[in-house]
This record gives sequence, C-alpha cells and structure tokens, in this order.
Amino acid sequence: MLVAQGFILVSALALLSVSVMAFLNPQAVMDLVEVNLTSTDAFSSIRGAYGGVGLTLFLSLLFLMRYDVTKALAFLALLWGLYALSRVITIYTEGALGAFGQQWLLIETSLCLISGTLLWAVRKQNLPQSSLINEVI
Repeated sequence: MLVAQGFILVSALALLSVSVMAFLNPQAVMDLVEVNLTSTDAFSSIRGAYGGVGLTLFLSLLFLMRYDVTKALAFLALLWGLYALSRVITIYTEGALGAFGQQWLLIETSLCLISGTLLWAVRKQNLPQSSLINEVI
C-alpha cells in the first residue's frame, strides 16, 4: 500500500509541476514541443488545459490517495495509458514521433503498466478471491 501511495504521490507531483509551469509561463510548456503561442487566447488555453486541468488532476489524486487508493491507481492507469495511446494514434496518422514524443511514449507506457500492476497488487492484497471476482463481474 505504501508503494502504491508513493507512486500516486510522484505522479501527482509530476502533474503539478507542469501545472505550475503552465500557470507561470505557458510558453515554457509549449517550448517543450517547439510551439510558439501567438495570442492571448493561446496563452489562456494552455493555462487552462495544462494549468487548471493539471491542478485538478493533482488535487483529485491527493483526495483519492487518501480515501481510495485503488481508484487512484485505476485513474492513473487510464490517464497514462490514454496519453500513450494518443501518441500511438499520432504515429499512425501523422508519422513518426520526434525524440520528445518517443521518450514520453516510453515513460507513459511504463507508468500505465506500473499503475496497473500496483492496482492488481493492492486489490489482490485487500480483497478475498470471491470479492475480487464479484467486483470484476
């Protein structure tokens, strides 16, 4: 359980770091992918999408970490998995990723697998076999 909570906290802090960066300097976030923001609407959108949503994810993960670790891990498996899926879709629709995208595809896939593995381990530890089967069904 402690390892799972540590993983949730590290994930939450990673999301918070991008969120804070987006609030303070949206262009710095976009510099990571070599995109220039050219209007106040663009700055506002990055602050909202990466800053506001990132802060919401951070706070949600802290809440779930405290009250329902399994839901936090399931949420992270979905989050990291869908990030990775979006990069795979990009490969098939727009072509090969650059170094940044390739690195993050590996990271997000790994984080998804870690989340899923921890979810499995926590559920196995906390639920009797019959309850686990009933919950899956």
